[in-house]
This record gives sequence, structure tokens and C-alpha cells, in this order.
Amino acid sequence: MARLLSAMLLILLTAGLWAQDKVPSSSSSKSSDRPKSLVPDPGTINDGVYRNSAFGFSYKLPFGWVDRTADMQDNSASASRSRVLLAIFERPPEATSDTINSAVVIAAEPVLAGIKSAGEYFQSLNALTTAKGFQAEEEPHEFSVGATRLVRGDFSKARGTLSVRQTSLVRLGKGYAVSFTFIGGSAEEVNELIEKLSFATRQR
Repeated sequence: MARLLSAMLLILLTAGLWAQDKVPSSSSSKSSDRPKSLVPDPGTINDGVYRNSAFGFSYKLPFGWVDRTADMQDNSASASRSRVLLAIFERPPEATSDTINSAVVIAAEPVLAGIKSAGEYFQSLNALTTAKGFQAEEEPHEFSVGATRLVRGDFSKARGTLSVRQTSLVRLGKGYAVSFTFIGGSAEEVNELIEKLSFATRQR
């Protein structure tokens, strides 16, 4: 479960944050017990706003950020039902810097049979993130963006004199787990990135 997120977070941790390495191609094998699902709507970017009508949300891109969505997508047949919807960075991931390269990655993956809530799906994401050296700030908890309820997890990791902050939000809908991952150098920066996310009025 959450293999797409595994590849996504690996890219963030190795290339997006520290920017000494090139962005690797995202790839992951899919288990045969995935439910039959349509390919997720890739969404569109217009006037600095990413919109996805299928999942009912939009994200306002910070001015001057770099879109690397295509670089992080796996277009192989085995990944045809999972997709990185949006991957943006404060600066090009290949640019060398000694500061954190803030990032936002949004992805959708079909949920396995038996997963009934975002909290259940979040367990695998939580385990993956802590395995990469992050410390959970608290237990995953319910979080609202407007009238839409998600599950939120906050993590931090020391890197030399810097502190990496990561917040992930997860929501289930239409047979998918949609994850919103925000990386920054402080809790305040991450919260500002979250504020750019909005959902359509009607959400179940």
C-alpha cells in the first residue's frame, strides 16, 4: 500500500529538499490486488492555479516556483492508475544550495479493498516518513480545509543546523487516496503553503 507515496517521498527527501542530486525517475511496481480504477484526472494549471475537477480541489502555486510534475510521474503501464498530480519546488531541484528547497507534491493512488478511512491509509505513510528519519510531532489527526475534512500528520527532521518540516494531508474519495505533502523550513512556512489549498463547496 502507498507505493506511489514511497517513490514520491524518496524523491522529496533526496532531491527536493537538499538539491545536490538530480531528480530520479519515479517508478514502483503495483500489486495485482488493486481495485479497477480509471486513470486519475491530471488536472490543469491556468493563471497560476492548479485545478482538479475530478477530486474537487485547487492549489494556488507560489509565485516563481518550478513545476516538475512530469519529471515525477511514472508513465509505465503498471502505474496507469496512480499519478503524481502536482509537484512544485521553490527552485529547480537540480540547483545546488545549502538551504531547504520547499516543495508541494499532490498524488492520487487507488486504495486497496478493506481501507475504509484516510486514517487507515495514513498508517503506511506515517511509517514510511518516520523510517526516513523524520520524527512525528503528534499522532495523525483530523484537520479541516474549509468544510473538507482530512487526516493530517506533522513531521520534523534535523539536517545539520537546519530543520526540515513536513506535513501530509490525506483524503479518500472516488476510490482513491489523495495525498497533499508540504515541505518547508518551518512550521509557519508549511502552514502558509497549506493555506493555498482549497476544495469545492460540495465534498462528501
